[in-house]
Amino acid sequence: MTEAVRVSGSLRNRLATTLIGGAAVLAILLFFVVRSYAAQIAQQGQDSILGASVTSILDAANVRDGRIEVDFPYASFSMLGTESDDRIFYAIYQDDQLLSGYDGLPAVDPKVGGDSSYRTAEFQDTPVRLAAASRMLVGADLRTQLTVSVAQTQDSLSGTLNRISRNVAIFGTGFFLLVVLLAFWATSAAIGPLARLTTSVARRGPQDLRPVVSPVPSEMVPLVTSLNSLMARLDQSLGRSEDFIAEAAHRVRTPLATVRSHAEATLQRVDREENRQAMRAMIRAIDESSRAAGQLLDHAMITFRADHLDRQDLDLVDLVQDLAVRLGPIADMRDVDLHVDAPNAVPITGDAILLQNAIRNIVDNALKYAPRESVVHIDVTTSPSPRVTVCDEGPGFPIGEIGGLSYRFARGSNADGIIGSGLGLTIAQDVATAHGGALTLGNHPKGGACVIFSF
Repeated sequence: MTEAVRVSGSLRNRLATTLIGGAAVLAILLFFVVRSYAAQIAQQGQDSILGASVTSILDAANVRDGRIEVDFPYASFSMLGTESDDRIFYAIYQDDQLLSGYDGLPAVDPKVGGDSSYRTAEFQDTPVRLAAASRMLVGADLRTQLTVSVAQTQDSLSGTLNRISRNVAIFGTGFFLLVVLLAFWATSAAIGPLARLTTSVARRGPQDLRPVVSPVPSEMVPLVTSLNSLMARLDQSLGRSEDFIAEAAHRVRTPLATVRSHAEATLQRVDREENRQAMRAMIRAIDESSRAAGQLLDHAMITFRADHLDRQDLDLVDLVQDLAVRLGPIADMRDVDLHVDAPNAVPITGDAILLQNAIRNIVDNALKYAPRESVVHIDVTTSPSPRVTVCDEGPGFPIGEIGGLSYRFARGSNADGIIGSGLGLTIAQDVATAHGGALTLGNHPKGGACVIFSF
């Protein structure tokens, strides 16, 4: 059983979250930076107009007959007109005495003979922007300081800033949505090579241990190098295991065959019945051990080959008829007739060694359970799919046990006294599964077991 992989989150989601989070921070920062800059520019524009208004009023002031006269230019206030009809306030001071305008207008420390000074204050419960400047007026007998202050409400400026803020917010939202789309595209492009590598490895069978040769990004080179190194070690280990199985099959079967031949020869020379019974029991034990060892090795071999089949074009009819010829002597020894019913040819694609092994085990089981002077029927058909059906005239499969008889080492309750290891049907089922087919067990209505090997 494969151990569950511990998941620490999605790399795609982490990358997307990082990009989207960064885009959100940039969008918010962009909003405040642009709004602040726009407010600064708009304020500078208002200050310039207020300063020009103050300067025009100062330029219109003069000393006549020891008195200060100010002839307000029309442009000094008309230039302050706005769409929002902002209110305008002014105050003219001679030294510290109000000559004209609004008393109580917040003071601004003017720069005498220089540029205007500016400040934001509140007048009549309304925020206003003030500009003030001073000039020294000199007459024949008069030297005095004239200070002019002009204030304007900021309704138009607020409206302008609101429009700018709204446009910047729309632009920021569009920028954020565009970055979200780009983030998903970027994460897909970044994760794409890893996903393709995963798919490529996942589609391989357990025996496909070829190195990954497809080009990969430089960041994935260490991963692919380690993966190729691991697969090379696994390939070497599997090769050693296959060699071991082949060597074990030879070294186990050969001594058992030698011991059996000696036991049979000894049986012929023994006269006492109890000794003959002991020798027969020995031969039977040797047969059981030989069969069990052989089928265990066959099962191991099938396990190794099942995921890396040596597929070739075959004729299922030729394969079955060849097996029938080989098993003919065994059937004759048991007084059982092998009857093959097949069309002229049934072309298939598969691993010949595995298919011969599987069908031989099915037929061998039928021969073991078939009573003497009975028939084992082997039918090869093409409809609805290529299949081999083997039916005997024995006791059949025990009712209620059919579902578990293809498990390893499982034998029916009617198998007492019959040599077997419980691996024959397991081998057949594994081979059928490797070829995309199935093994179906059942009983013939007239008696006997039926096994269907389908592709």
